[in-house]
Order: sequence, then C-alpha cells, then structure tokens
Amino acid sequence: MSSILRVAVVGHTNTGKTSLLRTLARDVDFGEVSDAAGTTRHVEGLRLMADGRPAVELFDTPGMEDAIALLEFVDALAAPGERLDGPARIERFLATPDAHGRFEQEAKVLRQMLASDAALYVVDARDPVLPKHRDELGLLAGCARPLLPVLNFVASPEARATDWRAALARLNLHAVVSFDTVAPALDGERELFETLATLMHDHRPALQRLMDARVREAEERRRAARQLVAALLLELAACRDRVGDASDAALAAAVARLRDAVRQREQACVDALLRLYRFRPGDARASELPLTDGRWDDDLFNPETLRQMGIRVSTGVAAGAAAGVGIDLMTGGLTLGAAAALGAVAGGLWQTFGHYGERIAARLRGHRELTVDDAILRLVALRQHQLLGALEGRGHAALAPIELKGEAAVGDDVFDEVAEAWRDGPLPYALERARAHPEWAPGGGGMARDQGDEGEGDDARETALAELAERLR
Repeated sequence: MSSILRVAVVGHTNTGKTSLLRTLARDVDFGEVSDAAGTTRHVEGLRLMADGRPAVELFDTPGMEDAIALLEFVDALAAPGERLDGPARIERFLATPDAHGRFEQEAKVLRQMLASDAALYVVDARDPVLPKHRDELGLLAGCARPLLPVLNFVASPEARATDWRAALARLNLHAVVSFDTVAPALDGERELFETLATLMHDHRPALQRLMDARVREAEERRRAARQLVAALLLELAACRDRVGDASDAALAAAVARLRDAVRQREQACVDALLRLYRFRPGDARASELPLTDGRWDDDLFNPETLRQMGIRVSTGVAAGAAAGVGIDLMTGGLTLGAAAALGAVAGGLWQTFGHYGERIAARLRGHRELTVDDAILRLVALRQHQLLGALEGRGHAALAPIELKGEAAVGDDVFDEVAEAWRDGPLPYALERARAHPEWAPGGGGMARDQGDEGEGDDARETALAELAERLR
C-alpha cells in the first residue's frame, strides 16, 4: 500500500471533476473549467498537504463520453463461456488498439482507476439518471476500487439529489456525499474526507491529519481576515484631510480626494482578502461608496481626545464636550457649549499644546479637517462582513464574481448578529479612539508622530486592532 492515498476523480463529461479538484486544492488555476463538454483531455494530478507532508493525491481524468458502446465492446471481448473478473476484463480492453483510438478517453480513466487506491465519482445532480450513468458505474466497478459518488451542484434548484441517491443505492453504492463545488457547505469538505476514510480504513490517519490541518488553516485564515478588515476600519476612522482654503471649490476637491482614498483603501483590503482566500483579483466587485459630503465635525474634542489631552472629566461631561464644543467652520471661532464642558477643555488644553498645538492652531486659523463619516464606517464594515461570508462559502470553481452591495443587502434574509450590531449598534470604542490618532492612518494622516509617545501609540493601536477584530466575529 502506498503511504499516500491515491484517488482518481472520474465521471461523465462536464460534471465538475476539475471544479472539485480546484475547490479541494483551493487553487483557481488548476486545470480548465468551462461549460463546454470534454474540457479535460488528459490525466492531471495534485497533492493535498497536511502540516507540510502530502496526505492525498488526486487525479483529474477526462470525462467518459460513450460508456454504453464501451461496455458492449468489453462484453464482446469475452470468449464463449469465459469467466473473467472485473480487473481482468478491463486489462484486456486496455490491451486492444481501440483503447488508443475510439475509446481513448475512457481508457485514460480506467488506467488511472487501476493505478489508484479509490475513486470519487462526480455527478452533476441536475442531470436526470440515465442508462449511460449505469454503464459508467458498471465499467468503473470492474476496476475493483472503492468508489465514492459525489453529488455536485446540489445547491441548484434543478438538482435531483433524491433521484440520484435512490439510483446509486440500487447499484449498492450507499455511501454518497453532497459537495457543491461552486458553493460548498462549510462542513462539506470534512464530510467528504470522513466518508472516504470510512471506505479506506488503512488511510484514515492521513485523512484525519488532513482534516485537522484544514480546520487549523481555516481558523488562521479567518483570524487573518478579521485583522485585515479591522486595520481597514481603524485607518479609515483615523484618516483626515486638512483644508486650508475656505472656498467651496477647495472643499469639493478635498471631499473628492477623501472619497478616492476611502475607495482605494477598501479595494486594497478586498484584494488582500482575495489573496488570503486564494482567489483571483477581480473575483469580487464593490459598488461605489455613497460618500458625497464627507465629514468635518470636530473630532478634536471627542472624549478620547480629551482623555489623551490629560483632561479628567466624568463620562457625562466628556460626552457634552464632544457634542457641544466644536470649531465653527465658517469663522474659525469656537462655538461654546455648556460652561462645564468648555471649562474642562480650557483646564487641560495648554498643558498639552505641544502634542496638539498644530491641529488647534489650524482650527483657530479657520482650517477645516475632513474625516470619514460614521455611516461610511458602518457601510464599509458591513460590506467587508458580507465579503468574508461570501469567501467562506465560495468554491474555487466559481466563475461569477462576488457582488458587494450596500448596507441593505446585508442580512436581509436571515438574522445576522454581527451585521445587526454594525448597522444599528454603537460604533466600537476602538474607532472612537482612532479618531484621536491621525497617525494611525496610512501615511500618518499628514500628522507627524510624537516621538515621545511612539511606543505607547503602537501598543494602543494594537490593542484597538485586537478589540475591533473581535467585533468582526
């Protein structure tokens, strides 16, 4: 017995054999996937690795195109009264000239069957059960190898999974798995390998090692994905663009600049997620963000900024300061809120002027700062949450790109606790902290980092990143 389980992937033409291998290998470039029949013309193999060691070898084979005629040909090869077992009958056929001519494709399949330990028989569950399928299975059974039927495209409304299971049972094939190569169930891969391990007991340790490794890889991938999205949101919340010109044209240009920066940063995150999940660039498309007005409220005076400025105020006073004290964008003068709030600001303002002096002075000179609105942060979070869900349930044989839509498209059909929290709940505190840290934005948000606080700032950013990633579970 080979230490590596060798599995032939067989079936009729255009049932999704190559698609199955793409999805199991997480390789969108393996083989050729097309709606045209008979795309695969040669045997092609790949290895599935577990902890750096090969566990399973899979072999993609051509489709069986004329099983009815081939079975009649094989039966005709037997001499009157001759009784040969299945493998001997197949070997006799493979020795004939027709195995290199009329039945060349079928011969490639049967040779690989004899050279393998087991086979996956891929079925397009949308097809009706026909005599040709019965004859295919008769020929494959003649190779005397364990055969596991895999029902593909079961997510389609046209799937006839019940009919196929009944027909396979009549042929004594009772171990059957459903595995949609375009939209596989989250536990579909494990079910396939577990069923294969039941048929191939001697190879169970290697298959179990593969299943355990896949579970770890999936969790590491999800963790890395959440980190990417958390970094995106944190950077967008920290992002700001100073507008020194008071004209409408300058403001419009700054808003357009901010919109482009948000869109490019979101696209960079989408591209990184596609690479992480081993999909192609362009496999996800996002509609444009409705960022038309920008945001230029006074984030300088949010509660986290007050805390950083050393102002010790109660929660209520801090909230009042954030709401009531702001920069009048037209005049550059201070809009006075509650007296207590203003006093809280004045009490600690000049003690930390060295850290915030440039921003305060700019505000008092009438400069404006654009930041990303809370609603846009929510929308970006919802779209990335939608993308993560789509990537988790997407097979590597899928051809249509994922369409990222707006907020209303997320969680419409089923309750999604994470989406609901981003849609209607309070924004995570980590994003409020980011408002007070323009240096967390790409390029430092145009602000120089305070060298004295560099270590502390990095620690604070990592803490905020971890908190935000947890909110994306």
